[in-house]
Amino acid sequence: MIPRSNLRNIGISAHIDSGKTTLSERILYYTGKIHKIEEVRGSGVGATMDFMELEQQKGITITSAATTCRWNDTQINLIDTPGHVDFTIEVERALRVLDGAIMVLCGVAGVQSQSLTVDRQMKRYRVPRIAFINKMDRAGANPFQVVQALRDKLGLNPLLLQYPIGSEDKFEGVIDLIEMTSNYFAGEKGEHRLVLPIPENLRVEAQEAREKMLDQLSIFSEPMMEMLLANEAVPKEMIWETIRRETLSLQLTPVLMGSAFKNKGVQNLLDAIALYLPSPIDREVVKAIDRETNESIPIYPESDRPLVALAFKITDEPTRQLTYTRLYSGTIRKGDVVYNTRTGQRLRIGRLVRLHANHREEITDAVAGDIVGLINVDLASGDTFCSEGINLTLAGMFVPDPVITLCVSPKRQDDADRMSKALHRFRREDPTFRVSVDPESQETLISGMGELHLEIYLERMRREYKAEVNVGAPAVAYRETISQAAAFDYKLKKQGGGPGQYAHVIGQIEPCTEMFVFENRVVGGAIPKEFIPACEKGFRDAIESGLLIGYPVTGVKVILEGGSYHSVDSSELAFRYAAKQGFLQGLAMAKPIILEPIMLVAVETPSDYVGRVQGDLSSRRGLLLGSQTMQSDSIVQAEVPLKEMFGYAMGLRSLTSGQANFSMEFATYRQVPGSQQTRLIAELG
Repeated sequence: MIPRSNLRNIGISAHIDSGKTTLSERILYYTGKIHKIEEVRGSGVGATMDFMELEQQKGITITSAATTCRWNDTQINLIDTPGHVDFTIEVERALRVLDGAIMVLCGVAGVQSQSLTVDRQMKRYRVPRIAFINKMDRAGANPFQVVQALRDKLGLNPLLLQYPIGSEDKFEGVIDLIEMTSNYFAGEKGEHRLVLPIPENLRVEAQEAREKMLDQLSIFSEPMMEMLLANEAVPKEMIWETIRRETLSLQLTPVLMGSAFKNKGVQNLLDAIALYLPSPIDREVVKAIDRETNESIPIYPESDRPLVALAFKITDEPTRQLTYTRLYSGTIRKGDVVYNTRTGQRLRIGRLVRLHANHREEITDAVAGDIVGLINVDLASGDTFCSEGINLTLAGMFVPDPVITLCVSPKRQDDADRMSKALHRFRREDPTFRVSVDPESQETLISGMGELHLEIYLERMRREYKAEVNVGAPAVAYRETISQAAAFDYKLKKQGGGPGQYAHVIGQIEPCTEMFVFENRVVGGAIPKEFIPACEKGFRDAIESGLLIGYPVTGVKVILEGGSYHSVDSSELAFRYAAKQGFLQGLAMAKPIILEPIMLVAVETPSDYVGRVQGDLSSRRGLLLGSQTMQSDSIVQAEVPLKEMFGYAMGLRSLTSGQANFSMEFATYRQVPGSQQTRLIAELG
């Protein structure tokens, strides 16, 4: 077993089509994990990490895939994640359990819309990263422009460790600014790294780039600054140590470059993973909550401590459930009995596997820091399980709310059972995929992060479960809120021959920036303390459905100020009902409005079509944010209501002769214009 200091749990994340999966394939090849490189498109086989048939056909990553490989003395547990924002939960849960990450950027496009999302996710979980500028062989590639974008758009402190040898179709390799050598990549697949002197024509530029790098780095090291002021040579070991320390503290982002497709620069990236990214023992100490005392308990990555592990992803396979698991403390062995702190159940570990895409390697044990798979253990995504006698919960992951809904129904009676099984599985696997039933029509509704997200699940339902379904028109996940404060005063009073019901609530509702806030200002026992939680439940019941079109209410603060009770006829049920009715009473007087999801849209198009694209986005009620020109292409950014984006892919193809592509992600909720609100109330109210 390798020392924990030589273990790296890392993920590869980026904007769609930046080359993540191509890079993963090269990493597996150069580390000896695979012996033949397959490409994302065109080979008929597909890249190793894109093992789903749909992934190979569409040329995109849909689910994150894990594998383990070795580079010299370092073991790398690698997770390749999707780039499309519709599958953002895969990135979210990967970064939740990883120690470090590689952020891949296109050498031409640089920081793109999904790069911003990935950056937010890395910052949310405080994950140290290396930036890799890919596609240096493409026309228009400019690594210095990308570095500036990392600084300006993401607020990072990028440290360029390499200088390119040539550019675009003349890109040959990289100059290592620490060792001051040239790196070329020979052989059919770039497997032979040649370390040679720096070309004469690039020595001045390389020396200037090195001095700039050392000047930037010396801010974090007094000894280095003193050596530079004294014109002394700085040893490479000091440079490596300083970069590593400041990368782990999130003060620096080392930047490397290459072309994964042309097999250049990947070995240097592997060196950097071992040099600069953290092992499990280098990361900030993880904390868990003791479910009994509610105390925060530090969890140390040591194998001789009690087991604490997190199930971060579930996949239901035809005959078994596979649970992706990160061990934070302790050791787990085949046959062990563990405790699920969410359900309180004791579970026996039957089979333990190391993961390699869709292949499994049986193992007998795993220790703190490992990422492994458990076979047929009854766990859900986000569950913490521990040694018996330990009752801790690790923090979960951020799960965004879905923004689009479809109505689905089986085409034939024998499709109904298969559809039900498919929906049950997909809901277990993906926290952003929601299934519900319309209370009026009793139709099944599926909700997700975008059209592609739901399209993929419908296709999987057809392929994997042979379930044919009818699909209704997409519906937007609207929200309702209030535009002004309002008071409520509701009294429930039912007294007759039998037991009575009495509850009286007084208070007000007002707009706020959070989804829902409850504040108790009741004094003097006007409402007994034991009924206050029931009141809060009643208010929460009320926000599930608004008055205008029946969508959830958000952005509301409820202040309970007083009321009255009856010593015999008052109950929790009565106060819960009264609170709900009181809220609805206040809601009606608070000038409710409808909010719609607004998407951040980025369109990459030949510059000739920019005017058409901008005009079309404006006609869709879009707010243009600006455009960026790169060579012959431009990127147009806009905020557009989701309702106006249905079918946009086909419209854009027609508008630009199939030469443009786009990405979009949820940005915010914003008030629907008055005319649109009137129409929505007529249609849905």
